[in-house]
Amino acid sequence: MLNYTPSTVAHILNELRKTIVGQDEVIEQIIVAVLAEGHALLEGVPGTAKTLAVKTLAQILGARFSRIQFTPDLMPSDITGTNVFNMQTSQFSLRHGPIFTDILLADEINRTPPKTQAALLEAMEERQTTIDGERYPLSPIFTVLATENPIEYEGTYPLPEAQLDRFLLKVLIDYPGTEDEQEIVARWDAGFNSHHLEKLDIQPLPDPAAIQHCRAEVRAMRMEPGVQKFVVEIVRKTRNHPTVLYGASPRASIALLLCSKALAAIRGRDFPTPDDIRDIAAPVLRHRLALRAEAELEGATTDAVISDILKTVEVPR
Repeated sequence: MLNYTPSTVAHILNELRKTIVGQDEVIEQIIVAVLAEGHALLEGVPGTAKTLAVKTLAQILGARFSRIQFTPDLMPSDITGTNVFNMQTSQFSLRHGPIFTDILLADEINRTPPKTQAALLEAMEERQTTIDGERYPLSPIFTVLATENPIEYEGTYPLPEAQLDRFLLKVLIDYPGTEDEQEIVARWDAGFNSHHLEKLDIQPLPDPAAIQHCRAEVRAMRMEPGVQKFVVEIVRKTRNHPTVLYGASPRASIALLLCSKALAAIRGRDFPTPDDIRDIAAPVLRHRLALRAEAELEGATTDAVISDILKTVEVPR
């Protein structure tokens, strides 16, 4: 029985639609990541409201928010923080980096070299960071929502496979449709300005602990054994598909389990179905597969491979 999730999700959706037009599927996937206690990678060309979506979400949740603009000269200590010597006390004190927050926007994460990208790995996996050998816990709702431009853009670095696998979802953001873009222009003409979110009457959640309650409801969900087998078969088929160089690991199976539960909760159910799994499979798996070079030359994509696999796995009755 879901007590908190339906009303909480409805509130988040309604408030996000005040700033984000025509991206309901993207919004849903971001909420899935938050409810499943994971992190999301948002990929799209500049100007498609990736940053705006994250800033608005943090305001709705009433969460602490930090933003890191990733650049080629960014250092790991610029993310985690560093110990600074205090001349007055003759002692070192920690100067907290932007990672000490609730919602972290890692903006254009693929514009910084892998060494700095890797500074997020420990924080994303264990919700803690180590500075000069000492461990510091992060917020229990610490969530990384990272944006990136398509790899083909100039001045970008592909994320290391180990870091990609830490993202629960990879969300693709496309250009809005004609009517949606007309709505965006009309809103700006009427006075909307995304640079002044505080003036947009965005209402935070009435209960600051609502997200924690929703996460507890998602964790309490159970999946039928037949549906569990469906999850495992999908992931295992990624490992022997003829166009795939290497497939998804067991971490992907767990991610598919957690995300399908969160999606079911968003849809008002306390159990996931095969439809939930199929609907969330692409965002969960697309960044965990590597295609063979010859397949890429022929125009194959990870989403097409996932779609092909979903057609071949028997749906449990």
